[in-house]
Amino acid sequence: MKSPLMGTLNLEEIRDTISKNVEVKFAPLHIPPHRRLQTAAVALWALLLPICIILFLFIVSFEKTWGLMIPYLIWIIFDPAPERGGRPKEWARNLFIWKYFAQYYPCSIVKEADLPSDRPYLFGYHPHGIIGMGAFATFATEGTGFSQHFPGLSPHLLTLGKPQSNFKIPFYRELLMIHGVSSVSKKSCARILSRGAGSAITIVIGGAAESLSAHPGTADLTLKKRFGFIKMAIKEGADLVPVFSFGENDVSRQMANKPGSVLYKIQKKFQKIFGFTLPLFYGRGIFNYNIGLMPFRHPIVSVFGRPIRVEKDTKPSDQKVQELHEEYIEELMRIWDKYKDVYARHRTKELTLVG
Repeated sequence: MKSPLMGTLNLEEIRDTISKNVEVKFAPLHIPPHRRLQTAAVALWALLLPICIILFLFIVSFEKTWGLMIPYLIWIIFDPAPERGGRPKEWARNLFIWKYFAQYYPCSIVKEADLPSDRPYLFGYHPHGIIGMGAFATFATEGTGFSQHFPGLSPHLLTLGKPQSNFKIPFYRELLMIHGVSSVSKKSCARILSRGAGSAITIVIGGAAESLSAHPGTADLTLKKRFGFIKMAIKEGADLVPVFSFGENDVSRQMANKPGSVLYKIQKKFQKIFGFTLPLFYGRGIFNYNIGLMPFRHPIVSVFGRPIRVEKDTKPSDQKVQELHEEYIEELMRIWDKYKDVYARHRTKELTLVG
């Protein structure tokens, strides 16, 4: 037999040999083109932030570009767009890449009721997950066909505002805003909802704190003391719509970080200092199924609950806020109980409100 070094092993044999030694589950060499495109779409999205940072550093390394980049950086500081709904473009939401992005998991929508476009809406998204892949696919793109399910609505997915802001990163901020992604500040929420009929915002209610509870098979929600979104809905007269995404916590694996553990304390300290969390997680790779930072292929089903009618009141009482909060939780629990045996069959525990 000739030595493997002489090239007698074909690619399949090399893959199998490495897989046995280091236990890497490599993807087959022959994969349908549409699945390769799905993986490429998710990889591109995951790499957008570092790509934008590298591109910016490359451009400013040339002195001739400073005449453009310095005014751009100053403009970023004062640009009001993140507080005004971004700069949404339909062509961006409809890019073909987002269809492949949504099909990768796949992401889909289940709606329980029509949402007439004569009202503003506040969507509460649960759970946060590690990154919120389902939230982006559903509300920032047409990958799941949002406009077909809810015609006449203009959704805005909200994310960190000042000072820990995604909107301070050159180029990346522009990509976010053309998809309607905006700041989650009170001013931003109020401005978008004040536009009236058809305006809609999506808040990932659990926020950064909830990402630390994102473990497969669980649904630990940070919701008990979250009243700000309820007050905002009342002040702007926006109907509340709970959205629970089954599978959001299952697309990545996070290191064990039970409350009280050393890792958890470090992560909470990091959050207190920087305003966002740093979950330690892993997924799959581009060419393998078990080592990397790419999310696993796992269905993400976003169930839109029944809208909760909200009457506008610029000075809502604490009792009114509390009652609406309880009604919201009741509707969210109804969604869980109705669909858990369909979309969360392999859960390890029931939905739990942890904070």
